[in-house]
Parts: sequence; C-alpha cells; structure tokens
Amino acid sequence: MISSARLWRRRPAYSGRWEAARLSPLVLTVLIAGLAFSTPREIAFSRLLPAAPALAAAMWPVLPTVVLGAFCFVLMIVLSFFHTDLGTPYTSAAIIAVTLAAAYGSHVRHQREETLFQVRLVADAAQKVLLRPLPRRIEGIEIESLYLAAQEQARIGGDFYEAIGTPHGVRLLIGDVRGKGLSAVGAASAVISCFREAAYDEPDLRGIVHRLETTVTRHSAAFPVQDQPEHFATALLAEIPHGGDRLLILNCGHPPPLIAQCGKVRILEPTISSPPLNLAALIGDRYWVDIVPFTPGDQLLLYTDGVSETRDHTGRFFPLPDWMRRQDTEHPRELLDLLHRDLLRHSGGRLGDDIAALALRHTTAQDRKALGADD
Repeated sequence: MISSARLWRRRPAYSGRWEAARLSPLVLTVLIAGLAFSTPREIAFSRLLPAAPALAAAMWPVLPTVVLGAFCFVLMIVLSFFHTDLGTPYTSAAIIAVTLAAAYGSHVRHQREETLFQVRLVADAAQKVLLRPLPRRIEGIEIESLYLAAQEQARIGGDFYEAIGTPHGVRLLIGDVRGKGLSAVGAASAVISCFREAAYDEPDLRGIVHRLETTVTRHSAAFPVQDQPEHFATALLAEIPHGGDRLLILNCGHPPPLIAQCGKVRILEPTISSPPLNLAALIGDRYWVDIVPFTPGDQLLLYTDGVSETRDHTGRFFPLPDWMRRQDTEHPRELLDLLHRDLLRHSGGRLGDDIAALALRHTTAQDRKALGADD
C-alpha cells in the first residue's frame, strides 16, 4: 500500500498550476483572518473559517487538514478576545465539525488515489507489453514510434504497432481495432502476439495476414462483446527485404502510408483493396501485396486513422499529405515530434481518437559512416 505522504509527493506533475492550487487553503485562511481582524465586528468574516479545512480536504492529506482546522479553531478563539459577540461557540463548533468531516473525506480520497495509482502502474506495464519500445534501428532502417491516447488519463487502447527484424527482413505492423475499452485492448494484444510469432515463421506477408485473420476470428468467438458481436481490425503489414531497395505492403483496409522520395511525397494507395481482419468471410479473402521502391534516404510514415481524422474546431481534417510535404527533416524522431505538436495544435489540444504512428528512414552510406565513426 502506498502511504499518503508518498502520494502527496507523487501528485501528477501538472506543472506549477497544481503546486499553486495546493496552497489555496492556506491562502484562504490568511485572507479570512486578515479580513476578520481589519473589518468591523458586524461583518463577521470569521464565520467563513470552516471553509478552509473543507477546501483542504480536496487536495491535502489527513494530518495537514486536521492541523489547518486546529489553527482555524485557535484563530477563532484569538479573535474572540478582540471582538465580542462574534458567535464564537457556534463558529468554533462549525470548525470542529467541518474539520472532522474534511479529515474523513481526505482519508477516503487518498484511499481512492492509492487504488488509482496501482491501476495506472498495471496499465503502464500492460502498455509496455502491448506496445513495447521499438529498436531505433533495424538493419539500416531507422524507426521511431508515436502513441497518443485520446483520453488524457488513458494508457492503452485499440491502436497497435510492431517492428521486428526477421530472417526475411524488417517486418512492420500497424493497425486499429474497431471499438473501445478492454475488449479492443484484448483484440489488439492478440493481433500483436500473433504477428510477433508469424513474422519469423511465414515466408511472405500473405501467410502472416492469414494467421492474423484466424487469430482475430478466434478471439472474437472466445470473447464476445454484448454491443459488438464481432471484433474486426484494420491493419497494414510491410516488409523491407534484406539488402533490398524495395518495400512490400499489404493493406487490409488501413489508411495508406506516405512515402517521401527525392523531395516528393506520395500516398501509397493499394492497387487492390484487401479486407480488414475478421471480415474476409464476408467480403472475400483476396490479399494483394504492392511493391514500391525504397532507396537510401527515403522516408515512410505509417499511421492510424486517428492522425488523418483529427479535426479542428470547424470540423476540418488534419491535412496530413500537405503537412508531410512541408517537412524537411531527415530524422524520424523529429518528424514524429513535429507531428505530435501540430496534431495538438490543429485539434486545440483535444484528440478525438487514439493515435499511433511509425516513421522509418532508409539510412544512406553517409549515415552508416557517421554511425561507424561514433562507435
């Protein structure tokens, strides 16, 4: 169990605003005391003193709340020596009653904060398993990732991604389970776990997607959701073969990636659409693999629909292709940092959906020489 003092130290680092707010009960006490001493007896600002411990219960631990209540009680007694007929017995009784209630409220609040803190620790651990940190470089491919939850306190969701170096080359996965809550997280976890195994075993992307299709179908049957009879997910699989200057893409109903080559940005729309996972039985199981050049210096951006469908206050979507054309950075991390900043700016700081993105860059000979020099 986490102590109240430890939680007091580990309050969310919302910056200086929270630190300033924690002083408000003390500021209120000083303000009421100053007004009580400096104004005529008839106004009786001292009757507001019970408000200070009541406010403290919302943000202070039990002991400081009780101490503040005791201070207000003593302050009321001192005031009675300077001003008569203040109704000191009634106000003092109110201070005692409010302080006891505030102490109990503070105790209950801290118990709930302890529980919430433990839940967040579990959620953080689950996210590290579901979306584990990716290697920054695999076989000459720089890789960076971005994940943003639509809800500020959320840790995990239905968006997922993975990048693995395999005997067949670098293999990538990004996708989005339709739905929300724990059911979407469970389906996403099943897809990623299957991909991590199949990426090593299957000789081509079609074999991987067939196994992902089977996994989602079985998961949907084993864990049905009341308001969603079947899970389904969009997914995009990509492969960069060993020593090759090409990119293989199998798009299962997912937003098309963007590729930057020689200063130009292209949208890699699939030649033939492939069905989302767990919908092959309804619309057919024909899977098409597109092959595009991917030479040193080229950049690739994979993303979920939370990126392209981010809206501003007028309802306008984020102009992702135009935004990509305006970027001149060569480093995937910088590209995703800029994307993060501009998405929040476009949406006014409020995201309507979870966001996941992968940025890749095919390193050049100069990059490899620089890395060798650094080593």
